[in-house]
Formats: sequence, structure tokens, C-alpha cells
Amino acid sequence: MKKLFAKINLPAFLEDVRLRYAAGAMVLLAVVLIVFASFVSPWLGLIMLVTLIVLIGATFFALATITANTNKYISNLAYRIKRGEQEALIKMPVGILIYDDQMNVEWTNPYLAQYFTDADILGRPLSEVDPELSELVAAHQDSTETHSITWGEHEFDMIIQQSIGVVYLMDITRYAEIEARAESERIAIGQVFLDNYDEITQTLNDQTITNLNSYVTNTLSDWARDFGMYIRRISNDRFILIAYVKALRQVEADKFKILDVIREETSKQNYPLTLSVGIAYGDPDLSKIAATSQSNLDLALGRGGDQVVVRAKDEQAKFFGGKTNPMEKRTRVRARMISQAMQELFKQTDKIFVVGHKRPDMDAVGAALGIRRIAQMNGKDCYVVIDPANLHSDVERLMSKVGQDPEIANAILTPDAALSQATDRSLLVMVDHSKASMTSAPALYQALASRVVIIDHHRRGEEFPENPMLVYIEPYASSTCELITEMLEYQPSNAASVDKLEATAMLAGITVDTKSFSLRTGTRTFDAASYLRSVGADGLLAQNLLKESVDNYIQKNHLIDTVEMISQNMALCIGEADKTYDPVIAAQAADTLLTLSGIDASFVISRRSDGKVGISARSLGDINVQVIMEKLGGGGHLSNAATQVEGKSIAEVKDMLLTAIDDTAEEE
Repeated sequence: MKKLFAKINLPAFLEDVRLRYAAGAMVLLAVVLIVFASFVSPWLGLIMLVTLIVLIGATFFALATITANTNKYISNLAYRIKRGEQEALIKMPVGILIYDDQMNVEWTNPYLAQYFTDADILGRPLSEVDPELSELVAAHQDSTETHSITWGEHEFDMIIQQSIGVVYLMDITRYAEIEARAESERIAIGQVFLDNYDEITQTLNDQTITNLNSYVTNTLSDWARDFGMYIRRISNDRFILIAYVKALRQVEADKFKILDVIREETSKQNYPLTLSVGIAYGDPDLSKIAATSQSNLDLALGRGGDQVVVRAKDEQAKFFGGKTNPMEKRTRVRARMISQAMQELFKQTDKIFVVGHKRPDMDAVGAALGIRRIAQMNGKDCYVVIDPANLHSDVERLMSKVGQDPEIANAILTPDAALSQATDRSLLVMVDHSKASMTSAPALYQALASRVVIIDHHRRGEEFPENPMLVYIEPYASSTCELITEMLEYQPSNAASVDKLEATAMLAGITVDTKSFSLRTGTRTFDAASYLRSVGADGLLAQNLLKESVDNYIQKNHLIDTVEMISQNMALCIGEADKTYDPVIAAQAADTLLTLSGIDASFVISRRSDGKVGISARSLGDINVQVIMEKLGGGGHLSNAATQVEGKSIAEVKDMLLTAIDDTAEEE
């Protein structure tokens, strides 16, 4: 039977066994019905037989036609798909390159061939055909992800299938240009502030002020017009700036030389005026951009002015300028205003805690004792938070003196003790630092993060407490003790004045930070020292507190013995890799180097007791060591800065320092 069916050319639809059985069953059922109908009536049986034959014939014909049409459609579709694949492979706007194990070009589609300058490329090494593309393929062939590359004058998305040796390249130059244009046409908002306008103009006559205003306005307007920006004066000492990001990029490339132009030209007229600028961009909300620009301006002012801070959304700030030391303010109006504001804050708190930076120096401890006295003058309990571990020798001497004064000694707390006494109405005063990472009581800071006052004389950095209640940062000041001494003069007159030990500690703090009144001193520095002497500060006791031990003196000289000149006017000392040095000794060594002829800047690299490698940087003012240290994660003043690097060797930190110095020199 199977042989019989094999010889019969069955329709395609009956080649399926299941269909054959189904069709056979239906025919058999029809035959049975016809037989039964024949017994009833022969004519009925005949009619049903003829009908069955006709239906079977019609069904066979219809199914055969459908099968033939389906086969034809499938064959046609398969041909078109195959032809489409071939056409797409050749003509689609995606470049395809096939290479062998030796990176020889085996085939490229016509679309990609147009990007090669040489038409004869098959069989040749890709490095010979196009070295640039060869390097790009070699750099990314281990990854299956999509990479955006620049090849020649075009931008491509590239995918590599290394297993079969195929490179796919999609030209996205048009879209990259659209994206670049959208990026360049984003709005940037800036605020320009004349740092010392009020102080300069208060001694000038009306005609000179008018001439000064005209010069500044015309100069800034010409500068803005040259770079395609809009600037408008909105008050005597403030301008608003609006620009596209592409114009901002050009100004950044120019290093904001407008700061130097205005400072130098006004200095020639004996009224040196400086600018501070805060610029922001990158947020779709213009109000947020404006708010960020004001924050950036505050940062520029907190760093001493005469500089520009540019920051986009979710990016680190970029700094320009800041080449000059902050100018001393002639009046103490702000000191009086801050003093009054602090008195109001004291009224709203139950306890006050004062904290300095890690390993506090005499300036931090003296300032903390000064704040404690101010709080007492206003009838408030105040505690100085000091971590007794790893204190400098001068601070240890001071603490031994404090131990002899029960009133002050009872106000000295460890960080843990202060944390246990703090309440939600307590106030935290950070002195001589503004970075949370530098505070000596981090847990206490976290507990009182929403109730923080900052008093500091260092330039403000990017890391800064969020929404402090009061900020008093004056980079022109010699020390934090100088700022707090001025505030003491505006306290209630009927309160007990600062005592001898507190005044001596504050005088010692000023002495330390000014290197015995030889650096960063102004008239107000000497005024503060004079006031402290008038209330009982003991100069001899201050000198005894600051005495250097013999071991420290030997270590300092040992560091100086390693001096090497890294440029014509820069000196570098490096401590042994297996020996630790006190940061104070490293700082003293850097200060001593500046007393030597021909050295304008000094750097000391040494291993600290905490395992980090520290760099102390000093200069006479012509070289901005703060910018150099900021590149390494530190900060400080233009002439006095430092940083700590973790997880690096002494040699690696030296290389990092030399690179930062070179980068800073190139940017100037």
C-alpha cells in the first residue's frame, strides 16, 4: 500500500499523514451514508454519490490551487528577503568591514569604501590602509559594546564582533553636530561683583567715581561684546551676565583676562578695583541657574575675590584668577554685623559647642577659647571640643596651663562627651576651617549639621556645609583669632572681659599664622594684637607656648637638608619613605625655606602618622600655591596651603606635585 501511494503523485496537502487520515475518514463516512441511503432509495444513493464525487474533485482542485499559490508566494517572499539582505548589505548606510586574524581587510561594503582614500584595500593590512581606523579597532575589539569614535572628520558609532572579524560603523556626524550645537547654545548666567567698590569710592570725589564707573562699565561692555555676551549693570557694584556656553568656552580659553585688565588699569590710577564672578549653566530651570551663579559668586568671594568660579550642574567648579592676595578691608563694619548676628543666634540656643580642625593648632584653639568668652559675655554656656589625641606640642603646653584654671578646664570636652550633651537646640561653631571632613568632631557635626556657624580665614573650597546659619569667612585676615578678637570689642560692656590666658592663647594664634607678624599682616592684625595686649595677653608666655622642642628642631633641619630646586625659584624637601613627620614640622620647614635667598615657593613632602602623605606649600605671594594644592585635593591660602594624599608613595606624590605645578604654569 505504501508503495502504491508512493507511486501516486499526491497533492502537496495530502503529503501530511494527519491530513490523509482525516480525509480518508471523511470519505469513508460519506460512503457509509450513501450505502444506507441506497437501501432507502436507489436514486437518493446515486445523487449522494455524484455529489460526493463532485465535492471531492472541487476540494482537490481548490486545495491544489491554494497550495500552489502559497508555494509561489513563499518562494517569491524568500527571494525578495534574500535579495533585500544582499541589497541592504551593499547599500544600507552602515559601514561593514570584514578582516581576518592578521587584521587584513577581506571585504567592505560600498558604503564604507567611500571613507577610504585608497580604493584598492582588499587583502591589505588595515594598519596600512588606514592607521587611524586600525588603532581604533585594536583599542575596542575586546568589547562588544557600542563605542562613539572620531575617524577623520566624521563621528561614528562602532560595534565590533571579534569572533567573526566584523566591524560595523554608523556615521553619526550629523547628530553629533546637532548635539554639539545644542550644547553650545545652552544658557549661562553670571553675576559680576566689584569686590572693594564701597571701600574705594568712599574716599573719592564725585567726578572720580563717575570716571571709575564709566571705565568699568565700558571695559566690561567691550569685553562682553567681543565674546558675544550680554552684560548689564544692575547696581553700583554688581552686573548681570548672560551668555551661550560656546561664548563661555572662549572666555575660559582666554583665562578671564578681564580680571587682570581691570585690576591693573585701576591700580595705575591708585584705586585698585578687583572683580569676582560666579557663572552657572547646565540646568533647564533658569531660576536654578541664577541661584547657582549666586552660590558660585559667594564661593569666589569666600576665596578672597579677584577670581571667577564656573560650575555646571553636577560638575566640579572651575576656578580662574585668584592670583593676588585678598585686600584688607579698611573698616570693621562686617565684624560688628557678624557679632550682632551671633548674639541673636546665641539667644536661640541652649548650649554652644566650638570645634576646630583635626590636630588643632594654636589659632584653632585660641579662636575656640575666644568664642567661649563671647558666649559667656552673652550669658550662654559654651564648651570647647578638643580631641586629646595627637595634639601639637604648643597646644599641649596650652592645655596644661588651661588645667590650672578650673573655669576654663571645665569647659573643655572630648568629642564623645560633647555629643552626649548636645540637644536639638544646641549650636556648633566651626573655627579655623569650613570643611566637614576636616573637623575634629565629625559625629557632633552630623548631629548639629543644621545648626552650624562658620568662622574662618581660609579661602572657601567646594566642600562646604549645606545651609549654615552664619558664615564669617575673611581670607584677608591673618588668622581666625584676629577675626574673633575684633568681635570681642563689640560685646556687652558690662560683661567680664577676656582673661589673661585666653588673650595669650589668641595672641599666640595670631603669632603662629603670621610667622611672628612677618607674613599676611595688615593694620587690623596689629590692632587685634594691640587689643589683646591691652586686656592682659602675655607676650613672653605666648613665646614659651610656641617654643620648639630639640627633637622637632633636629627633624626640621633634617628635612631642610634634603632640599632640591625643582625650578628656578621653587624648592622641594622630601622626608624618608619609612619615617613619619609631624605636619607642624613639615610646615615649619616650608616656612624656613622661604627665608633663603632665591626661593619664592617651597614644598615639603612627608609621611604623616596616619599613613597619608602630606604636602606643605608656602610662597611669598607671587606663586599661588593654593591652586596647586587644590589640584591635589587640598586648599588653603594663596601663599599658605597644604594637602594630604592617601594610598600613594612618597615618590608618586612627588610626581603628582610636579605635574600639578606644570599644569598650573601652563594655565597661567
